[in-house]
Amino acid sequence: MQPKKVLVVGGGAAGCFAAGTAAENNAEVLLLERNAKIGRKLMITGKGRCNVTNNTADIDALIRNVPSNGRFLYSAFSGFMPQDTIDFFEDYGVKLKTERGNRVFPESDKASDIVDALDRWLSENGVRRIQARVTELLTENGAVSGVKTEAGETYFADCVILATGGKSYPKTGSTGDGYTLAKSVGHTVTPLRPSLSALVCREGFCSDCMGLSLRNVALTVKDTKTKKTIYTDFGEMLFTHFGVSGPMILSASAHMREMAPERYALSVDLKPALSPEKLDARVLRDFGENPNKAIANVLPMLLPRALVPVVLRLSGIRPNEKVNQITKAQRQALCNTVKSLHLTVIDFNDIKEAIVTSGGISTAEINPKTMESKLCKCLYLVGELLDCDAYTGGFNLQIAFSTGRLAGYAASGVNF
Repeated sequence: MQPKKVLVVGGGAAGCFAAGTAAENNAEVLLLERNAKIGRKLMITGKGRCNVTNNTADIDALIRNVPSNGRFLYSAFSGFMPQDTIDFFEDYGVKLKTERGNRVFPESDKASDIVDALDRWLSENGVRRIQARVTELLTENGAVSGVKTEAGETYFADCVILATGGKSYPKTGSTGDGYTLAKSVGHTVTPLRPSLSALVCREGFCSDCMGLSLRNVALTVKDTKTKKTIYTDFGEMLFTHFGVSGPMILSASAHMREMAPERYALSVDLKPALSPEKLDARVLRDFGENPNKAIANVLPMLLPRALVPVVLRLSGIRPNEKVNQITKAQRQALCNTVKSLHLTVIDFNDIKEAIVTSGGISTAEINPKTMESKLCKCLYLVGELLDCDAYTGGFNLQIAFSTGRLAGYAASGVNF
């Protein structure tokens, strides 16, 4: 029996897993990647550390962390769980560690170790690689038969696996080509938007504090339309020229499913370790030790210097006002601001800067047990192309690995 010819478009996490899996199962695999090297986006994930997966053994927990069509991934996750991802990379010599929130990273903190392992795996299994950008799907009798490239070259195959990524970080090659290709054979692409994104805020003081990183602060996000708290967190955030970013903010953005100007409000507790009463006592102590100083010169004992003028302005206190002249009402206003610094979200930052693309090819048009298109036979769709995006913590890469693995098996004719 002749080995199946499988063509994989895209050399990211999902594409590499699809190609390697098909090759392991005796398929003749050609990987077309528009960049000179595989794993360009993998190299920058987790600030270059690569949050490979989330170390959870509970499939329901995995699905809960995928707010968009999580149940669609049940078969893919069942066949390739986080422990399988961990075992795969450790078998290829990459020692891993689990950090806060069950996030898994290479012990070396180098994303390049993950990419190198994938590179070795593909080579050892005979995956042929060509640098090319695919611009057209070839079809015959309702089934895919090959692809055409930007350079005019034609490649034929028994199966094609699309793994071109989303629209975030286009410099890595994710420019939305896969959506165009899928549409050409009848697929629906749901609205695309950023996820795990920095946020644009209305308040001008964000730009005044640009570059300031806050640690050990608490965040509360409210939906002003439903009046409900949709997210809380504790950790780090960063002020930018347009609003806010940082780990907590990126996580929070994934919960903002219906973005509209001023729909979501952020409240930042700058001193979560102090109750309102203890904060007031701390402020009174600082004031008592420096009664004749201007308040702007005393507050840096409590807050980062860049935030002092912001907090004073929001509290209605003049910077040059002497501490011994501050009224109880002013002190209360100051404490309230410290415990609840308000920010109004206008929009996500540009999708080009988002970590993940939300939205994508409709999961109703894909067989969840194989990742094969229901509209075009022998065409498989995996990874960020799908309308499945997860919260931060390694879940999005696990989606890529699991769907790529499933498609690789199916395309090579092997049951998962």
